[in-house]
Amino acid sequence: MNLNNNGYCHNCEHPCQGRFCPACGQRTSVHKITLKETFDDLADQLLSLNSPLPQTLKMLVINPGYLLRDYLYGKRRRYYRPISFFLLTTLFYLLIRWLVGSEGLGQIIGNPEANPFVDSDFLYQAREFMIENINSLLFILVAVLALLMKLFYRRYYSLAEYFAVSFYLIGFYMLLVTLNLFYIRYVNQNIQYLSTLVMTVYFVYAMVSFFGHRKWLTASKAFITFILAYVFYVLLASIISFVIVALKQQ
Repeated sequence: MNLNNNGYCHNCEHPCQGRFCPACGQRTSVHKITLKETFDDLADQLLSLNSPLPQTLKMLVINPGYLLRDYLYGKRRRYYRPISFFLLTTLFYLLIRWLVGSEGLGQIIGNPEANPFVDSDFLYQAREFMIENINSLLFILVAVLALLMKLFYRRYYSLAEYFAVSFYLIGFYMLLVTLNLFYIRYVNQNIQYLSTLVMTVYFVYAMVSFFGHRKWLTASKAFITFILAYVFYVLLASIISFVIVALKQQ
């Protein structure tokens, strides 16, 4: 297959010289797709200093409010898209959990042996369902957090914009949860919720950085928002897990 550019970009047909198209940014040297090219593109998107991922991670750490305002005001090419970032960090969590194992994870809905009113085997299965399906259930946390941000900060942005913010912040939360896997696995299994405690502080910091005014009021609202979002998430995820496990047992 001949894919010579003949002085034009294959993607947008803009006249171009050099390695990249000045209009859309695609490489001007395009060949038949190979596995090497596929993995080179993946590495370039994830690891290159020119890719949006390192910039996104950097800004989420040092100045999340700047990133969020930039993205909402239209400066989007420089950052990883919010839902893509969320999915990537969730997949990264699942990969690391598979590598290090899930032993020690988990008193998410309590110790099955400690509840005399519900069958312990049923509670154990519901807990395991939550752990194994966190990638799906986390969409509940994204949605609840976006809705509560709209409730507490309704004058500033639309619900759709708060969903974008929520995807970014819960994506960052998944990185904290991934790091916490190593702590639980190799240091101390008794501290299950370290990542959630850190995320609570980080969320307050992110909201203060995002809005940038009336800091004490913003921080108070942010603390309440995240605590409520997490409580609703655990309750809804638990109910869904109970219902699904109960249906499977019938």
